[in-house]
Amino acid sequence: GLVLGIYSSEKDEGAAQFTSAGDAFDRLVSGKLRELLSVCGAPLKKGKTRIFHGLHQDFPNVVVVGLGKKNAAINDQENWNEGKENIRAAVAVGCRQIQDLEIPCVEVDPCGDAQAAAEGAVLGLHEYNELKQKKKPVVTPQLHGSAESEAWKKGVLYAEGQNLARYLMEAPANYITPIKFAEHIEQKLRSFSNVKVHIRPESWIATEQMGAFLSVAKGSAEPPIFLEIHYLGGADTNDSPLVFVGKGVTFDSGGISLKPSSGMDAMRADMGGAATICSAIVTAAALNLPLNIIGLAPLCENMPSGKANKPGDVVRAKNGKTIQVDNTDAEGRLLLADALCYAHNFNARAIVNAATLTGAMDVALGSAATGVFTNSSWLWTHLYEASILTGDRVWRMPLYEHYTKQVTDCPLADLSNIGKYSRAGGACTAAAFLKEFVTASHWAHLDIAGVMSNKDEVPYLRKGMAGRPTRTLVEFAARLSQDGHN
Repeated sequence: GLVLGIYSSEKDEGAAQFTSAGDAFDRLVSGKLRELLSVCGAPLKKGKTRIFHGLHQDFPNVVVVGLGKKNAAINDQENWNEGKENIRAAVAVGCRQIQDLEIPCVEVDPCGDAQAAAEGAVLGLHEYNELKQKKKPVVTPQLHGSAESEAWKKGVLYAEGQNLARYLMEAPANYITPIKFAEHIEQKLRSFSNVKVHIRPESWIATEQMGAFLSVAKGSAEPPIFLEIHYLGGADTNDSPLVFVGKGVTFDSGGISLKPSSGMDAMRADMGGAATICSAIVTAAALNLPLNIIGLAPLCENMPSGKANKPGDVVRAKNGKTIQVDNTDAEGRLLLADALCYAHNFNARAIVNAATLTGAMDVALGSAATGVFTNSSWLWTHLYEASILTGDRVWRMPLYEHYTKQVTDCPLADLSNIGKYSRAGGACTAAAFLKEFVTASHWAHLDIAGVMSNKDEVPYLRKGMAGRPTRTLVEFAARLSQDGHN
């Protein structure tokens, strides 16, 4: 199979314009492709396809996809590069058509941006069907021509990173337990000599006095794990690392503050923070990025048992602060509190944590963008610029003192794990809670609850867990590796 791109004409009338690969193929078949397109009626709109059979013996099936306008670039209103997004979406739909024909291999037109084309192909074909007897045929996308092979390879690695996060988030919670999550990541990193993986057991967590994390874990029969990854890609292994921290609740029932049963199965993906940061490090290692990264993932289940946290219990975090657990379903911040304290051991250039933290974040932004709370405009700028390129957007949220008062005004302890006005500003009070465990001057908290899954909003992702914003984290790390900031 072959996927070729075609641009919309700038005016409504007038011939559509092929990419250079499309032009070359049309010459190869003596102008037949252009001829067939012209007799098919109206020009191809963005994201729409036409399929032609028997045009050339090497490519019996050719899918032509609409790329939209040729001059599409950064759209300031949308905060992304529209041209790149158009390519991702078009290539994905073209590759899926080849898959529906059960053709095992597809060559993809780079469409002027081979990285975006590779991302569209690899992300668009991914589907979790590990546990089904009937599986969709595996399709291997390849670059058509050889002009942009380096950019294509980079795009494949970016997309495979996001697909790893999608795989971990989609898998059932009885398949991805804390220990199995850690072992899966360890296996992915085994081939890299500059990566060390530490799978820390419950006894180590207790020695580190991570009382907030342990209080969540004790409700489940599954033992907790603290996963620690050291990627030493920097020229000097002693250079200050970028530290990623990810919430790793492999299943969240809500604990004693039990969630409604409808939709609770999706809480197998409540370790999306850990999945995205670990997948970003796997990708950074594959790209051989020249910087040091440390990944920290506290992994456990949040279950309602006779040993579970009870509303009103007070627990002590690693930094000595006491926390009144007023709602056991606000558990992610308890894991992160201890992991963020531990992150300060590494003299980090920056600490970035990711977590499917609050339903309030989904209410605020939906699936359009990840909410970012940060004390550093330098860090925000890097994340924001990275997200424009990847199309996996971020949006800055407030980290006001206004919210801090709502978590520190607590009857029994230093902090409450929910804001005193209950649901009001829930994503913001959660961020204010985390801020109480941070002294670093460059810290960002990414609330990814709204982007956890995809229905049909991102056209190049199928329905299911989204693995967002893995590519933005990778692009951010790549930018940081080129940045001279200390």
